[in-house]
Amino acid sequence: MKAARAMKAKKAKKATKVKETVRAARPSKPAKPGKKPGKNLEKVRKAATTMRAAKPARAKASKGVTRAGVKPRRQEPLEVRRARALAILEGLRRLYPDARCELAHGSALELLVATILSAQCTDVRVNMTTPALFARFRTAADYAAARLEEVGEIVRSTGFYRNKAKSIVSLGKALIERHAGEVPAAMEALVTLPGVGRKTANVLLAEWFGKPGIAVDTHVIRLTGPVWRLTNETDPVKIEFALYELIPEKDRAFFGIATIFHGRRICTARRPDCAGCALNAVCPTAFAWGGVRPAV
Repeated sequence: MKAARAMKAKKAKKATKVKETVRAARPSKPAKPGKKPGKNLEKVRKAATTMRAAKPARAKASKGVTRAGVKPRRQEPLEVRRARALAILEGLRRLYPDARCELAHGSALELLVATILSAQCTDVRVNMTTPALFARFRTAADYAAARLEEVGEIVRSTGFYRNKAKSIVSLGKALIERHAGEVPAAMEALVTLPGVGRKTANVLLAEWFGKPGIAVDTHVIRLTGPVWRLTNETDPVKIEFALYELIPEKDRAFFGIATIFHGRRICTARRPDCAGCALNAVCPTAFAWGGVRPAV
């Protein structure tokens, strides 16, 4: 730690010295047309060249190191991660045998709208909001003809209501124009709709259409990455496809929703209950995130 601080201070001192050289060498008046550059201008050019040469050296020194100064965790072999993933899947089956999406809905359109509203909002709050929305707007045509102000007022409590209202109204128009008012059952078509990304599409495909897919939200990112160490990926799409290598197709929809349940109820970000977790025997980081290890 002391060596790192000393190196950082040395670099800062060098950078300050170069800047001072540039400032001192800066000409006070522009050179006259046709006149050769003076000594001051030559000093400026030399200092600038020195600064440019120093940048690649700093980049090279930091290659493979995170912002915290720690090298990224080395990923375990695929076979090891797959065996752990299957053990976790088995544990999730015992914990949440009936895991299903908790957003209240009665149609594919209602689930799609509810999922859009769930962004940066709890399912409980969404379920308190959607009864009034679904009673007022029943079809894609209803949403397409809706006034933004009216939709926004109904969904205000879910947060970011202006953007959500705009997405919902635009969604209705897109469904009318492209799909005769029906919700498509294909990922390629869903992700082209306003307000619909891969996470929302996977929720709909898994819950309503019964197709395999993992909806990657913040809980899935946290648990499958730093907690269960199933992948080193941080991008949601890359995480999704990395998990497809580990989880059998028939279990993917369940794994996604059960992981979300586990992240909400037991392995929370602030205070994970490692002692009360049925997965602590297969979790590689059990009791390392603040959970209290029981006395033997």
